[in-house]
Amino acid sequence: MRLGMVGLPNSGKSALFNALTNSEAASGNYPFSTVDKNVGIVPVGDARLAVLEKIYSSKKITPATIEFVDIAGLVRGSSGGGGIGNKFLSHIREMDGLVQVVRCFEDENIPHVDGSIDPVRDMETIRLELIFADMETISKRINKVKKENKSGKGNKDEEALLVRLIEHLENEKTVLDLDATDDERALLTHLGLLTNKPMIFVANVDESDVEGNEHTIAMRSFLAGSGADKFMFIVAAKVEEELVGLDDDQKKEFLAELGIANSGLDQVTEAGYRALNLMSFLTGGPTEVRAWTIPIGTKAAVAAGKIHSDIQRGFIRAEIVSYDDLVEKGSYNACKEAGLTRLEGKEYIVKEGDVILFRFNV
Repeated sequence: MRLGMVGLPNSGKSALFNALTNSEAASGNYPFSTVDKNVGIVPVGDARLAVLEKIYSSKKITPATIEFVDIAGLVRGSSGGGGIGNKFLSHIREMDGLVQVVRCFEDENIPHVDGSIDPVRDMETIRLELIFADMETISKRINKVKKENKSGKGNKDEEALLVRLIEHLENEKTVLDLDATDDERALLTHLGLLTNKPMIFVANVDESDVEGNEHTIAMRSFLAGSGADKFMFIVAAKVEEELVGLDDDQKKEFLAELGIANSGLDQVTEAGYRALNLMSFLTGGPTEVRAWTIPIGTKAAVAAGKIHSDIQRGFIRAEIVSYDDLVEKGSYNACKEAGLTRLEGKEYIVKEGDVILFRFNV
């Protein structure tokens, strides 16, 4: 999972990136302290792995990971080269999803590029810049497809879809909002459209406002109109910075003292899995226990390919036990004796928490 962190300058985006990834990306109380993308890879917390490690007497644990990319602050006009310019819009195209950090704190020592704190205006600025960038991409593609169609080598369905889509964007709606079939969306995949990416919204507040303030209320109300409020949560970047270097127990104690249920990283992770429609299956053995991230609805043979393409090509069957049954019985053999294991073919749809042993021919 690759998540690009976007936002206006001085939103606290880079500070939050540093806290989530334990990195040292430049951050400051001036616009464009980020002038190139920064990348950090962090493990996905999964308590099940430690349990499986004991059951299998494994030598190591390998969690799933998230790659965060801190992208330079966008401003009004970025899609046309304003601020740092289009260079960073190209970085966004590489992402699976976006985390928009929205400033919801007051601080006279940290100027806002638009002069005041207004999260709704800021979100609209980001949305419109991404829409404008997509319109430019689609306009270029329409011209190319029209030429191909004149020569008889094009795709008339694609041309009709693109014309409909650009009209949709002109009404300030995103690609995600377009009423389109799966086949139509497949025609758009290669374009890397920015507003076709799921968006997670982080309201960045002072640590005294971790339960919310007038700005987070306005932000949530605005997002509720499109249902996007389910992907919004409140984080204090300064609190997240305090968590760096603490072990799990210390983090829990520190957050509990502030009345915070989950860290920002945990919230981003959970929202990312939901927004991108992802899940995890597990593998275990004496060498390693590991979590693997796949889209919901993935078939067993394709999941096997996540581990290695040879396993997918030579797939014979998947031997599966649920994590809960494995924990209850204490071992794979005990589950097998109790009739709790099962053999599945390549068309089996993998479920969250499946512990799988793949059998395959080399």
